[in-house]
Amino acid sequence: MNLAVAQRQDKIVVYQIFTRLFANQNVSNNLNGTLQQNGTTKFSDINENALKSLRELGASHIWYTGVIEHATMTDFSEFGIKADHPQVVKGIAGSPYAIKDYYDVNPYLASNVNDRMKEFEALVKRTHDLGLQVLIDFVPNHVARQYKSDVKPEGIKDFGEKDEKSGSFSNQNNFYYLKDGLQLPSDIKPPVEFSENYTENPAKATGNDVFSAQPNINDWFETIKLNYGVDYLDNRSRHFNPIPDTWKKMYEILDYWSKKGVDGFRCDMAEMVPVEFWGWVIPKIKAKYPNTIFIAEIYNPGEYANYIFNGKFDYLYDKVGLYDALRRLIEGHGNAMDITNVWQKESGDFANHMLRFLENHDEQRIASDFFGKNPESAFAAWMLSATLHTGPVMVYFGQELGVKPDKAEGFQGNDGRTTIFDYWGLPELQDWISDGKFEIKNLKPEQKAIRDFHKKTLYFSLSNAAIAYGEFHDLQYLNNNLEYNPNKTYAYLRFIQGQMLLFVYNFDKNNTLNSEIRLPVDLLTVSFPGKKVIKATQKFEGKEKHRIKINAEDVKLESISVAPNSFKIFELK
Repeated sequence: MNLAVAQRQDKIVVYQIFTRLFANQNVSNNLNGTLQQNGTTKFSDINENALKSLRELGASHIWYTGVIEHATMTDFSEFGIKADHPQVVKGIAGSPYAIKDYYDVNPYLASNVNDRMKEFEALVKRTHDLGLQVLIDFVPNHVARQYKSDVKPEGIKDFGEKDEKSGSFSNQNNFYYLKDGLQLPSDIKPPVEFSENYTENPAKATGNDVFSAQPNINDWFETIKLNYGVDYLDNRSRHFNPIPDTWKKMYEILDYWSKKGVDGFRCDMAEMVPVEFWGWVIPKIKAKYPNTIFIAEIYNPGEYANYIFNGKFDYLYDKVGLYDALRRLIEGHGNAMDITNVWQKESGDFANHMLRFLENHDEQRIASDFFGKNPESAFAAWMLSATLHTGPVMVYFGQELGVKPDKAEGFQGNDGRTTIFDYWGLPELQDWISDGKFEIKNLKPEQKAIRDFHKKTLYFSLSNAAIAYGEFHDLQYLNNNLEYNPNKTYAYLRFIQGQMLLFVYNFDKNNTLNSEIRLPVDLLTVSFPGKKVIKATQKFEGKEKHRIKINAEDVKLESISVAPNSFKIFELK
């Protein structure tokens, strides 16, 4: 299929790969297993076959999560990499969001540790050669407790290397220093032995804005908060003149990875970093690399416009709005009017900037017993996520194959998520990986059906101009009658000159929708000038056809039936 219609910036498809787990064919899956026991993906495992398969799924951008070197309990000291203290590492493998060297990649991802950067650069080239773009994480808010770069370019200073550690605030410090020594939570119980406790004196503020030398077990105790010129102990007063040293260091880091061919950055906890920094650094990077994209992880709708228009972000997470609304509906206790609230009260004026998704590394898997219990439960929500507006959509690796975590892997226990802290292999991916062949024909029939639906949805959203480029019109306000339950039913139009599509969703898990769908008289009169009757032909799947009479008083699609937790799409001509 020709996807050229979708090749403008906003309608992109991000496929998030959790790199450590993606192509690991070792499914021994020992609880708290070591690298030797449970294995890992290597950069070379993400081969041309894998990337072709993802491109064929509909992906345009690959987000390689967990590439930059982070703290780990795995010892690579024989390669000149200092070992991390297990008390300040979460999980045997470690969190990819506790960066220990911003100028290096994780040694466990390399077939030859000494060639690890060359192997990453080869992966970037493979990705580009297949017409895909490369995204990686940028973690600006915090670093690992034992951050130290052993491969930084000449002239680069480490975070904290020139800090004045007296405890008073300075906008030229990279860290915030406290008066007392660090006291880690007593209930930290690493699954490996160690001889001495970790010490840090003076203590530095902890990553999640904890300005105490005694972080608790629920804090990001393994990380240190970075100083962007905000004095948190003085009512968050801002001190941006002269430009804080951390700003300059972060620009150097973004420039370093951009030079290596990275096409964009997913910016971790972007709202914990002042918007003024983003408004300064993003234009500087884009001045050198104009096509670079920046995606913000952000959870405060009140700050959305600020981070788009002042922070200059291309895209923001739509988690608090659309994801949460759809999750409630999938679980059977939501209200479809919440979808209207998303565009009316949160992001309607800039919906093209909102990245829609149903899974990522932070959230529970759809098929888990903690969420939808099976992949099909989210099919209707997936179609809505991909077609509601012109903005991007994201798939988390294995979502299209029905990954269902059902046991504890290590640090975080059995919580419905795929671990980001441990070495692990995903059984649901093994038939696809198939010794590096990445062949769809090897999938079980039920997995092929799940993947086919995801692919078909992506292609539908990419290849229909009304979705890729068109306008949006919510129909809830017109449809509030006995047959149409606005709490469980949602309908909208997507239209552009030459095409109009009608979407009708029934999120009731038990009852079939039998209703008429009222349509806006003025819009249809303008869109179909001179027509007294238009045809509604079912698209995507199904062969229903309806006739809609256009008159001055009332325009409606009569007698439509939609099965529980399902949808129908019609093209109006």
